[in-house]
Amino acid sequence: MSASRVFAGRLAGMVLLGADGESVGRVRDVVVSIRSHRARALGLVVEVAGKRRIFLPMLRIASIEPTEVTMNTSSVSLRPFKSRSGEVMVMDDLIGAKVHTDDPEHGHLSGRAVEITDVELELTRTREWDVSRVAVITRGRLGRRSTPAVVPLTHVHGLSASGAGPEDADAELIAEFKEMRNADVAQVLHELPPERRFRVAGELADERLADVLAELPDDEQMEILDTLTIERAADILEEMDPDDAADLLGELPDDKADVLLELMDPEESEPVRRLMSFSPDTVGSLMTSEPMILTPQATVAEALAHARNPEVPQSLSNLVFVVRPPQATPTGRYLGCVHLQKLLREPPSALIGGILDLDLPALHADDSVETAARYFATYNLVCGPVLDENQHLLGAVAVDDLLDDLLPEDWRDDDWRDHRTTA
Repeated sequence: MSASRVFAGRLAGMVLLGADGESVGRVRDVVVSIRSHRARALGLVVEVAGKRRIFLPMLRIASIEPTEVTMNTSSVSLRPFKSRSGEVMVMDDLIGAKVHTDDPEHGHLSGRAVEITDVELELTRTREWDVSRVAVITRGRLGRRSTPAVVPLTHVHGLSASGAGPEDADAELIAEFKEMRNADVAQVLHELPPERRFRVAGELADERLADVLAELPDDEQMEILDTLTIERAADILEEMDPDDAADLLGELPDDKADVLLELMDPEESEPVRRLMSFSPDTVGSLMTSEPMILTPQATVAEALAHARNPEVPQSLSNLVFVVRPPQATPTGRYLGCVHLQKLLREPPSALIGGILDLDLPALHADDSVETAARYFATYNLVCGPVLDENQHLLGAVAVDDLLDDLLPEDWRDDDWRDHRTTA
């Protein structure tokens, strides 16, 4: 009796027979299209004589038996198989991919990254084959696999198609981005229709997408992140500044945020977790944990080299914070700071420990956002140190992050360029 449900992994290696009973080849993979919360099998990748791989549409399948697949025709197209944008292969792409699940029947998997081991195909009334369920496992510290759990597709999240490449218009737009600032790229993405926005964003390199995401409204950040595989989403978060990653994760459901944090490198996720522990209306929630930090034995030349680093945001390059070891936040005791202008006026060999500004007050993690605004206005700064109660440096607040918090959530919808006046 022909099966109406079958796990795709069972199909791999099966003999494909024509309607006349003659062998055509062997099944090697299943091609799947993923759209929102529906995944549909489009056809089989079949290896025929000469190891040529061809595509067989699912509608050409008459029956699936325990050891063989039979077609409803005896002829096939021998055109070589080529993957198209928006399609994925079960064996090559989906099996081994990381996802997360909120299936109430498997509550122990909530908030954990799980690995796909197989997908179940189900024949529908319209003779299409839909992905109905997903078999997943977890792995222990030594790589030990758990007993597989079979979860309905509706409770699987982080599954997406990895397209083969952008269309010509998208490629041209992405090429233009190379000469644009991240904020301007974000504005372009913001104005695109959602479907194209997601497509273009998905084609950006991880580091660029991380920088651009930080400039987008919260809802659009989450929507774009949701179109990526859970593993790539974690990679993007690793590339983001810790404060931006913490803000984004804070907007996500707790279970998805937990999965992403688990998939991130521990060295990258630790400062993010620390920032997420602060109340959203405090200085702690606005600060970055990676300002320029040196010990008092560093020279002016070393400090200027750090300030020239193109990866350091301009707002954070104006102050060097000087601490006792360790330099990673939370640091040893905070000693003071050195302004960029001061560095430019001192001999390169001078030690920065001898030119500290000891009079500039510091902010504290539990200070209010209004306190931070008054602080910047009082001292004409673009960034400032944030300390804990024991005088350890936790990070720094930059004025651009403060302004982003003070402005209304929809401030990007009303482009400031439209309000400029010309003389």
